[in-house]
Amino acid sequence: MSDIPGEARRGRTRRTHPLVRFLIRRILLAVLMAWGITLVTFVLTNLVPGDPVAANLGQRALGDPAIVAQWRAEHGLDKPLWEQYVLHLQGLVHGDLGTSQQSHRPVSQDLAEFVPATLELAGAAILVSLVLGVAFGVIAALRRDRLSDHALRVLSLIGISVPTFWLALVAFYVFFYRLQLTPGSGRVDAALNDAVPAVSGLQTVDALLAGRWDVFSSAVGHLVTPALVLALYTIGLLTRFTRSAVLEVLGQDYVRAARAKGLPGRVILFRYVLRSALVPIITVAGLAFGSLLSGTVLVEAIFAWPGVGQYAYKSATTLDLPAVMGVGLVVGVVYLVINLIVDVLYGVIDPRVRLQ
Repeated sequence: MSDIPGEARRGRTRRTHPLVRFLIRRILLAVLMAWGITLVTFVLTNLVPGDPVAANLGQRALGDPAIVAQWRAEHGLDKPLWEQYVLHLQGLVHGDLGTSQQSHRPVSQDLAEFVPATLELAGAAILVSLVLGVAFGVIAALRRDRLSDHALRVLSLIGISVPTFWLALVAFYVFFYRLQLTPGSGRVDAALNDAVPAVSGLQTVDALLAGRWDVFSSAVGHLVTPALVLALYTIGLLTRFTRSAVLEVLGQDYVRAARAKGLPGRVILFRYVLRSALVPIITVAGLAFGSLLSGTVLVEAIFAWPGVGQYAYKSATTLDLPAVMGVGLVVGVVYLVINLIVDVLYGVIDPRVRLQ
């Protein structure tokens, strides 16, 4: 018979799981940060020098005050900044990001068209980076100070040092123009542009859903070169970081004890070493994905990839303020989601994190 009163036992049973409390705190913090992103994006966008009226209507229209006043009133630019921000927040609550001054379509509709292309490119790049970067880092750590270690460290240094835009230009010139080993610009061949219905917006996924292997192979062929170009920096970063993390874990007492017990090397590597080294590796991978997502502008321009990078560039050059704020909000929310996923993985991998 237990000496714990029934009410105390029920209270202990109803106590929220530490991981659930951890998640609730992170979600509330993410909501607060999302509001901060809207404020910062709005303020910085309106501090950009230049006149959106001149950028959109041209210098001739500036000579007609009636046209200028009508355009400002139509886009809400005749109101005080604080009132514009309140209206912007009200629109966000209802899922309205405003209307693009260039395409004359809702910004949410434009982003729904361009964001999947960037997600596909950045997702492929981070997947390649994780596989190769972690594998190279583990190999370099296990073969410390040997020839393979030195070679991988040199390659990682090259990957970190080479500018991405220069590498994109060289890759496009060599593999497409000179050797004709890769397809040209765009996401698929021109003849297959509308061959499959857009379900997810990802060409590879939509092609598989439609059972069109010709479209899938074309999409993969167009994806390989820009994804590898984007991934090279992250591969170098993850290789160096994984090597350092694995070397640190290999020197711990519990790893030496596992070796002394005669456990197989594969068990020691996956059960002890990699699990302990995963937390810092996940941190770098999460930041790298956010960086890839927001840093695809030049790569998309060189490979004519119709993603959010090109959309953001055109919006910025024409001072399309609703579109610029929409892109800033989307990128900021993606960062928040990635950080939330990383925090959850922390709690799953290391129980000490969610108990702190």
